Amino acid sequence: MNREAHMAQDGAWAPLLLADPSPNLRLLVLRELLERPEADEEVQELAALRESDPIVQNLLSIQDADGSWPALEGGRQRTRSTTQALVRLGYLGFGPSHPAVRRGAEYLFGLQQEDGSWPLPQGKGEGDRDLREGYSMIPLQTGMPLRALAMAGYAADPRAERAYEWLLARSLPDGGWPTGVRGGKQVFAGGYRRLAHSRLGCRTNTTFAVSALAHHPERRTGSEARRGLDLLLAQDSLPAHTLGFEVARTIGVERARGFFTYFARYDVGLILDLCWRIGASLEDPRVAGMVDFVRNLQGPRGLWLYAAHPEASRWVSFDLLRSLSRIDLESDWLSLEPPTPFQPYPKARRRY
Repeated sequence: MNREAHMAQDGAWAPLLLADPSPNLRLLVLRELLERPEADEEVQELAALRESDPIVQNLLSIQDADGSWPALEGGRQRTRSTTQALVRLGYLGFGPSHPAVRRGAEYLFGLQQEDGSWPLPQGKGEGDRDLREGYSMIPLQTGMPLRALAMAGYAADPRAERAYEWLLARSLPDGGWPTGVRGGKQVFAGGYRRLAHSRLGCRTNTTFAVSALAHHPERRTGSEARRGLDLLLAQDSLPAHTLGFEVARTIGVERARGFFTYFARYDVGLILDLCWRIGASLEDPRVAGMVDFVRNLQGPRGLWLYAAHPEASRWVSFDLLRSLSRIDLESDWLSLEPPTPFQPYPKARRRY
């Protein structure tokens, strides 16, 4: 991979990112963009400051004794709050060696069923109907906690491997994942989360499954991950206002809400992150188009503005720079899906 070919502004962004008050962001920049070794004096200094960062300190202070995190938005979603906490810690580089991550992971594994799945969620998610209304299976019930565990370093754990097998067995023949099964029948996805070129595919369920696979050391380059990503790339939609939303949600600036609606927003930044992890290259015109789109939004000093919450702009910039630096010019990636303009619902025909 020609790293220099991907990195915009020749490092003009470096002093701006390294001036951020978060020691975790500065550490990520040193490790993953500037490739400083662990023995580097500045890396060691920042590693010692990680837990004093408010983004981590606040999270660690509210973890309960059983390893879970309390549901901050209403009562019965403790499992989901714990998955979101592990997503954040995993994104920041905390893994199984950290006691808070270890306790959180054990809490989630303690809820796992014998077949490798997690139970169907109870109650209502914000913006969703009752999650139990007749469903016998929703891929999200396992995709959501599995993604969090994989990001926190547990992808190769035997318990996680059982969950991967359960999840893969629920995929559709076309490579996507459905909304779920209700009354013995597959449920069609709502228009806003339809998966291009998939009759029953759900973009939210598929994104969770592909993301979980993308964080596995071996499964990330498997045919299932590649096929799922291929379908996600087929959606020809490049919204600028949602670029970086997933990073902003991960660090806690945007609220983490919704179940079926979790990935209602299409974030090109998230898709590019999946591309480099799974192995999609610039040979794919859809990936090349996304890269050009992102570069055209880059500011004159090498950063991107996240307008909804400018305080997240440096985090979003780090994430985009990492993706741009790691997407290969060419690979053995094979695309089967042409881009399709996204239309949530068909236009109503005029009566007159």
